[in-house]
Amino acid sequence: MSRPKIVLAYSGGLDTSILVRILGDEYGYDVIACHADVGEAKDREKLAQKARQSGAVACEIVDAKDEFAREFCFPALQANALYQGVYPLSAALSRPLIARHLVAAARKHGADAVAHGATGKGNDQVRFDLAVKGLAPELKIIAPQRERNITRDAAIEYAQKHGIEVPASKKSPFSIDENLWGRSIEGGALEDPNVEPPEEAFAWTRSWKDAPEKRLPVSVDGQRLPPPELIARVGKVAGDNGVGRIDLMEDRVVGIKSRETYECPAAVALIAAHQDLERFTTLRQSLQVKQFLEQKFAELTYDGFWFSPLRHAIEAFNDEHARTIDGEVTLRLHKASLRVVGRTSPHGVYNHALATYGTADKFDHKAAEGFINLLGLSLHEFSRLHGGERQ
Repeated sequence: MSRPKIVLAYSGGLDTSILVRILGDEYGYDVIACHADVGEAKDREKLAQKARQSGAVACEIVDAKDEFAREFCFPALQANALYQGVYPLSAALSRPLIARHLVAAARKHGADAVAHGATGKGNDQVRFDLAVKGLAPELKIIAPQRERNITRDAAIEYAQKHGIEVPASKKSPFSIDENLWGRSIEGGALEDPNVEPPEEAFAWTRSWKDAPEKRLPVSVDGQRLPPPELIARVGKVAGDNGVGRIDLMEDRVVGIKSRETYECPAAVALIAAHQDLERFTTLRQSLQVKQFLEQKFAELTYDGFWFSPLRHAIEAFNDEHARTIDGEVTLRLHKASLRVVGRTSPHGVYNHALATYGTADKFDHKAAEGFINLLGLSLHEFSRLHGGERQ
């Protein structure tokens, strides 16, 4: 009797390499590895060979770079898509594309299930699950990492025991995801929000220390100053480092466009620090409302409605919202660039035991599946009724 088939989203990394074997040996599936190339610059022949060595009965590798650029990156570019005003959604954009190819491979090979290596605490499990539910609600979704919470050390030990070649080791704590639109780095020292990311985590960007015409930046050192002096001090430091020039094609109230040029070094630096502290100390729902009101507040002020009842009401919201905005933010200023490299607060909504992927992990991974089923219930039912026709 032949075994059922399953299509696994395969990257060739540690997690998906061991999952090929686990799905075959412990779940009883014939595994088809599926890799959609969205710009990782991997050796396809070696990737396919590695999948088969891990136990896959077949390997589907799709050149999806053009598809990714045209159908995912460019629409995101048109939308100026920055999650919470910062993240350009590089990893998030690739997940529905990968899911689309998982479904295509499942139909090609007659598989009744798909699998992925996302954990029970991350965003990717939601993206993969809901994309598959929307495209092919009849397919079963298997997520062994979510069910078992396999730690990195355990995965490395499993790979070594079964002779599976993987690129990770205990000396390399970072988890990397990259494509045409960006590169994501997780794990290790990055799990402490007040530690500047170490240089070894980066591959695409040069350190500020190695930039041409090096000049060490300076920062406000925590000295308490009256508001006018504080603004002047921050403005001097930021301006000396080339931060704060603005060149804008502006829409005036009277209906014309005008090219406007500004120098606002203190405002740019202080707003960047304040936004980061807000993200660290407030809940997502508050931030969503706040971001909408920020735009309205700016429009009212620009249009001359400073003394309007609406602007006063927004200011009252901001006063209440600011009750937890307390802490310290470290900015790196250098040659017209500004980066937040650390933050700390007594009100930081961050729990290391919930966020870590290490052995101190206290997150309930198994609880995520029920959450996803409820979150995607309406999508699942719609797709069931309409046959997942929108692909």
